Amino acid sequence: MEVVEVESPLNPSCKIMTFRPSMEEFREFNKYLAYMESKGAHRAGLAKVIPPKEWKPRQCYDDIDNLLIPAPIQQMVTGQSGLFTQYNIQKKPMTVKEFRQLANSSKYCTPRYLDYEDLERKYWKNLTFVAPIYGADINGSIYDEGVDEWNIARLNTVLDVVEEECGISIEGVNTPYLYFGMWKTTFAWHTEDMDLYSINYLHFGEPKSWYAIPPEHGKRLERLAQGFFPSSSQGCDAFLRHKMTLISPSVLKKYGIPFDK
Repeated sequence: MEVVEVESPLNPSCKIMTFRPSMEEFREFNKYLAYMESKGAHRAGLAKVIPPKEWKPRQCYDDIDNLLIPAPIQQMVTGQSGLFTQYNIQKKPMTVKEFRQLANSSKYCTPRYLDYEDLERKYWKNLTFVAPIYGADINGSIYDEGVDEWNIARLNTVLDVVEEECGISIEGVNTPYLYFGMWKTTFAWHTEDMDLYSINYLHFGEPKSWYAIPPEHGKRLERLAQGFFPSSSQGCDAFLRHKMTLISPSVLKKYGIPFDK
């Protein structure tokens, strides 16, 4: 009798994985990405990488106060019962210093909280109150010029080839974007542009929270959203790409949509 071993899939629970590469491993971006995939990290739709302590993308952040945020947006949210729509209203330009003062003001600052779960509850409870300001989609990067490892401005992927050999620049896809957030600033449910991978680095400030649905369950979320937002769905089948739709984790749980955070 011949026994055939069936290899079990990696990361079968599709949980978000955390990686802590050494400096030597960190130097090879494409190689490390392949290693992460070999562990099944991509099945979660999101992975967290904690860089080695000796790696610094920028030596000092004291000199960015005068950096201009040309088109900040105010995020107005409407809805209830875990289902919301987000509208962005463009505001006048401001500097990073002005944005920081605004973010730390009593009106916009993060409320007191006991733990992450308490803060998460406060977020979903207060989503429609006090519309936050988001310094979004700023062309460029604040990485130091001499940084070679995981430099978002030049990752040495096929997208760099598109820019270098074809002269095609796609903002936010093969060029970097910079973001300045505050309490409650939000990226709504979406898949990345052209379904590509996206890389984000948190330079400083409070921790950033993410929700992710495994790609293999993505169509379930799309069907759920179509049912809850029929008018948006009728106007565009891919309306989730408009980054306007917010669905709370309690709704996802109720309808059996797997997710991690």
